[in-house]
Amino acid sequence: MKELVEVIAKALVEKPDEVVVTEKTNGKHTTIELHVAPTDMGKVIGKQGRIAKAIRTVIKAASMQEDVYVDVEIVE
Repeated sequence: MKELVEVIAKALVEKPDEVVVTEKTNGKHTTIELHVAPTDMGKVIGKQGRIAKAIRTVIKAASMQEDVYVDVEIVE
């Protein structure tokens, strides 16, 4: 899941070298934190949070195959 979030985020931002993705696992619950440059926050979140919601939807669909719950947090 971490790699999928990283690929999606790097395709969206202007500074892909500043994208950092961390993963914390607690049983069947996984939290993925996405760190991007402050100037790229708007590109990752999108208008009214639509891009962020789309990223979370894709990750949720992919995580259902692995039978885990994944939460994506976008951190500045």
